[in-house]
Amino acid sequence: MDADFLANWTTQMRKGLLELCVLAALKARRMYGYDIVKHLSAIDGLVMGEGTIYPILSRFKKDGLVETTLAESSEGPARKYYQLTPRGRQLLGKMLAAWAEVRDGIEAVTTEPLL
Repeated sequence: MDADFLANWTTQMRKGLLELCVLAALKARRMYGYDIVKHLSAIDGLVMGEGTIYPILSRFKKDGLVETTLAESSEGPARKYYQLTPRGRQLLGKMLAAWAEVRDGIEAVTTEPLL
């Protein structure tokens, strides 16, 4: 039971943070989808794949958080690049502030001495 609970809890936590991580990955530069997958999958504890990232990117585009451009590639077909819109940057800032508040709260609770 404990292992099942922990596995489910960990999955839900990752899902909640993945959207923040996708937006944060795009804060410095435009990236194509597979590059985002490689970048985020290299982070320990953040288990995900292409089947997870592309639906998020599609929803972000629909919501006006990212915009896309096609660029020719010497390695095959044209690649779809994603970059943050001003609205996406604004939301990322708000999400990072909310995450910092949650992170700091969790840190405070978990470092309290046990009674």
